[in-house]
Amino acid sequence: MRTAETWNDYRIIDASDGEKLETWGNISLIRPDPQIIWKTDRTNSLWKSADGHYYRSSSGGGKWTFRRKMPDSWNINYKNFTFNIRPTGFKHTGLFPEQAVNWDFMADKIRNAGRKISVINLFAYTGGATLACAEAGAAVCHVDASKGMVQWARDNAEVSGLSDKPIRWIVDDCEKFIAREIRRGRRYDAVVMDPPSYGRGSNGEIWKLENNVYDLVKLCREVLSDNPLFFLLNSYTTGLSPSVMGYILGTVLTEKFGGNVSFDEIGLPVQSTGMTLPCGSTAIWQK
Repeated sequence: MRTAETWNDYRIIDASDGEKLETWGNISLIRPDPQIIWKTDRTNSLWKSADGHYYRSSSGGGKWTFRRKMPDSWNINYKNFTFNIRPTGFKHTGLFPEQAVNWDFMADKIRNAGRKISVINLFAYTGGATLACAEAGAAVCHVDASKGMVQWARDNAEVSGLSDKPIRWIVDDCEKFIAREIRRGRRYDAVVMDPPSYGRGSNGEIWKLENNVYDLVKLCREVLSDNPLFFLLNSYTTGLSPSVMGYILGTVLTEKFGGNVSFDEIGLPVQSTGMTLPCGSTAIWQK
């Protein structure tokens, strides 16, 4: 497992019985996590005094409760980056800290490429990967279907001092945008994608990752340059193993470009036990 161990402003303090106890800067939150099936004793007093607690509803969704007056948002830092954090109605905070291992990988590849690199970041959310690639020197195309998320990413770029970097901010359906980029003859040296497990398109089309990811990767192969640097595929879909994603990248990319594929879970350390909480899966093709 690849573990994001270099955070200062984020910690998982403990994890038990379907929930994790976290600190985001000086604010503590309790959020649900279905992978936490163990029921260890909750000895840390912060379990009873956390600033915010997200409760799932038996009818779907959920809600936050807060012990004190909370700011609407606040900032945390990772290395040279600043991220705006705010609790959303879907338990999320606008950042997935485990992705830091992927940010560091991509930044290192770009810095050591010895040439100018262009990256397209699909399903780009609030821009962690975009910031990492841009700060390392790449030109980045950031694509997400949500106007609000693209604005959140732009805000993160601004507070991180990266507003002047060559970033294209695109609000669009990722698959349709890629198809247009192929027709326009635009090519990229790296592809990053974190597609959703499930969704609906603008015309009611049903998106299910297990059914659609292979065709999406094949489509994105056509937007790669003749000398691509990497292709990173991330997933939070339960049941879609890292090795399956690695197999897809291997069959689609190595025949044309050579290179090699690696795949693994990514996770975060849990302070109370010293063990790692699995948080998702990543497969990487690289030259």
